[in-house]
Amino acid sequence: MNCKIYELNSLKEYKYVVVLSLCKEKIMLSRHRSRDTWETQGGHIEEDETPYDAAKRELYEESGAIDFEIIPVFDYWVGDEDKFSNGMVFYGRIKELGDIPNSEMEEIGFFDSLPENLTYPKITPKLFEYLMENFEVLIQLK
Repeated sequence: MNCKIYELNSLKEYKYVVVLSLCKEKIMLSRHRSRDTWETQGGHIEEDETPYDAAKRELYEESGAIDFEIIPVFDYWVGDEDKFSNGMVFYGRIKELGDIPNSEMEEIGFFDSLPENLTYPKITPKLFEYLMENFEVLIQLK
């Protein structure tokens, strides 16, 4: 599986959103009820929903974030010749968390670095690495 990163708004059509979240100066990830691995917040863009609105919705549904700032930072494409998906990546700075809504997520975790047990080990590290290398000013916002 290949993961390619593009400049923001390069892909034009999006299927998914991914939110790379920081909270309490740590990486914030969510754990799905049916898995023992960690993942970013994000998911499908619903019909008639903008990527920005989908990112806000998914961030709340999968973490309980109630006070946050998110900004779009770049596009991504994942797949191979036969099957692929693409989306927009957002940087999220979480100020306040509430309870996780009744959703597919069981819990959130806070990490100094990415854990080994990631749901998408070939994608998540690449997205965070690109964010850290290219948007250092965002990461330093507190």
